[in-house]
Amino acid sequence: MSLSTQQKKKIIIKFGKNDVDSGNSEVQIALLTKRINQLQSHFSINKKDHSSRLGLLNMVAKRRKLLNYLKKKSFNNYIKLVKQLSLRK
Repeated sequence: MSLSTQQKKKIIIKFGKNDVDSGNSEVQIALLTKRINQLQSHFSINKKDHSSRLGLLNMVAKRRKLLNYLKKKSFNNYIKLVKQLSLRK
């Protein structure tokens, strides 16, 4: 269910400033988005998995907080990231 190290490395390279910049808010948002998308496909098969659904809601809330932080910090980066990840808002 979790992301493999290769998938994480690709996302870090794409959204980070260098290949070890995993703490950047853009990278964290991209990692959470990838994980959320994987869980959404999991729920199409397992409709009664309520414990994982709670984890999904926590991830969505964390991503929303990070997006709000990025919006206040750098609006241009926020707009660019939302378009790249094809998120609403």
